[in-house]
Amino acid sequence: MDLSLSPEQQAFRTEVRSFLQDALTPEMRRGATLTSGVFAEPDVYLAWQAALNAKGWLVYFWPQGAGGPGWDAVRRWTFETECTAAGAPILPGMGLKLVGPVLYTYGSDKQQKRFLPALRSGEHIWAQGFSEPGSGSDLASLRTRAVREGDEFIVSGQKIWTTQAQFANWMFALVRTDATVKAQRGISFLLIDMASPGVTVRPILSASGDHELNEVFLEDVRVPVANLVGEEGQGWTIAKFLLENERGGTGYAPQLLADLDRLTRATTLTGELADRAVRLRLEAEALEMTELRTLLEIEQGNPPHARSLAVKLIASEVRQGIEGLAIDAFGMASLQLPAERPFHAADAPALVGPPEAGLAAARYLNARAWSIFGGTSEIQLTIIAKAAVGL
Repeated sequence: MDLSLSPEQQAFRTEVRSFLQDALTPEMRRGATLTSGVFAEPDVYLAWQAALNAKGWLVYFWPQGAGGPGWDAVRRWTFETECTAAGAPILPGMGLKLVGPVLYTYGSDKQQKRFLPALRSGEHIWAQGFSEPGSGSDLASLRTRAVREGDEFIVSGQKIWTTQAQFANWMFALVRTDATVKAQRGISFLLIDMASPGVTVRPILSASGDHELNEVFLEDVRVPVANLVGEEGQGWTIAKFLLENERGGTGYAPQLLADLDRLTRATTLTGELADRAVRLRLEAEALEMTELRTLLEIEQGNPPHARSLAVKLIASEVRQGIEGLAIDAFGMASLQLPAERPFHAADAPALVGPPEAGLAAARYLNARAWSIFGGTSEIQLTIIAKAAVGL
């Protein structure tokens, strides 16, 4: 595979770097640097989202017919790599990368006109209502029910591990609309206004002290039938489409490599620590090659090779390896774990040493969830064993 950039691709990379230099403000960079969780918070990322939207690059992974810029795989990879290297905030993907493609693929014209512009502008912030207590990896067993009454569904149930629901004003949710058929066939896909009576959000604080996750309780919430995406009973098909975007629509390697670069610049690694850093870099670079090969396969209209099934598993291991290396590299300075959040707030207490040291403990604890969310490592291994190895 030829990885050298053509003159046109080099010119595009120069254009991206120039844009990042002008558009990324010191406040955006500081907020991104002091983010200990997976995604930046709205007061950090909304200004960045607005800058990307104005440039026409916000939904760079959408097809041109849906409002994207029509980039090929190399341009998307170049853009992601340059953004991570420049320290841009990470935008939550629940709206842009998950429900957005669902809406332009399965949504009605009215739904697309109502929700897609508000998604891009940042007016609508989305949460994902899939997992429930006892229904995580076995998503088809979900119990949140939606009973139709005239032009409304009455929704009751509970969602859990709902990322950034404390900020969201909309949630896309899987609900059971028919309990008399096979589990997968009785599920539908609803858009729920978080301001509706009967919606309650309760925080779940992680071991790191971060508030990224929530429980969402739904008590006789009235949802217009107009907010049903697709047909009743089509939710499982839509969910599989969405999860393919979640697990295959983002490159992990650029962010991993950028974070490893920042760590090695912030401290001097010698001996065994230097060896660990080299091994992590080789693993991340190998992951990058796998992601690029998969992108090019999709670009050429071919199904991705079975090797792509290992991407999430390897990314989780490298992420946890980088955060473990930071703990060992910074020693005592890495053990601080301030209770105050967010770290980027103007009145947040000062950290000891560079941000990479001050946030090391929080990031280490937060990274333990990488082998759980988006499909546990055990589930990923089972998928690989069945689909790639034939066991």
